Amino acid sequence: MWFAVLSSNEVRRKPVGVRRLGRDLVFWRDSLGKVYALEDFCVHRRARLSAGKVINDRIQCPFHGFEYDGNGRVRLIPALGKNYKVPDRFRVNSYPVYEKNNIIWLWFGEGEPEKEPKFFDDIDEDFAYAEFRELWNVPFPRAVENQLDVMHLPFVHRTTIGRGNRTLVHGPVVKWIDEDSFIFYVFNEVDRGQRVKRPEELSGEESRVYLEFIFPNLWQNHISEGTRVVAFFVPVDRQKTMIYLRFYVKMTGLKPVDSIIARLSMPLNRIILHQDRRVVETQERDIRKDVLVQGDLPIMEFRKRLYKEKKLIDFLFGGGQ
Repeated sequence: MWFAVLSSNEVRRKPVGVRRLGRDLVFWRDSLGKVYALEDFCVHRRARLSAGKVINDRIQCPFHGFEYDGNGRVRLIPALGKNYKVPDRFRVNSYPVYEKNNIIWLWFGEGEPEKEPKFFDDIDEDFAYAEFRELWNVPFPRAVENQLDVMHLPFVHRTTIGRGNRTLVHGPVVKWIDEDSFIFYVFNEVDRGQRVKRPEELSGEESRVYLEFIFPNLWQNHISEGTRVVAFFVPVDRQKTMIYLRFYVKMTGLKPVDSIIARLSMPLNRIILHQDRRVVETQERDIRKDVLVQGDLPIMEFRKRLYKEKKLIDFLFGGGQ
């Protein structure tokens, strides 16, 4: 599966070292702008490749000058001369990467990827956006599920997006688009003693609020045709998650103006996300102990899909870091 792991503006020609999915990785670009990802150590003496530099489209170790190509193979050992044929054992693991929509994806799966990663079809190049990122001290599933939770709004966000005391949760309605993405519709209202409706009693088209999730880690709040909130949740290791949040705007027909509107909207988005963080970081880390209710249907659907991915489950709940 493809994981969105970085914003494109984080990777330039200079190598960038990050921890993702429990692995220390180095990303860099060649002279054509193509992105590569390798394990962030030199096979020789374990120095960080991310502390090196890019020379002739290769990443050079800062310790003894070993040069690696984008496939992780050492192509030059300076101490042995430029004509020395480097044995194949001098290599580190490389990882398929894909870049689009100003996001860099990393392949986390068996074999080679068969198709490119998916993004939201209704966000085109005419949208401007602003972005920020935060490191949360929570496991990946907790970070994702907070944004699939339709019941917490009047309690966690009562001073912002949860105003109105709409504590009663009808449904919600979850509709799968394909095997990796679903839309969910929100029907929250003030509790006046009315009966809670089941999902099959509701129609998604009747909801003014809907959200979309693309497995494993992309989320969108479709606020209106011209405004969207998009987030991607990046596992750093089993205990920490980096959250990237973008506010997309297409309102005026002038992208520079829309960009200003997006930037001006970021303080409120930070406040809302911090309201979430204050509570989510108190949760017990193991989601398998939860006892869910009807209002948790989007979370239930996410978990059904999550539990199909053995490699990801082993990473999240196994013995690794």
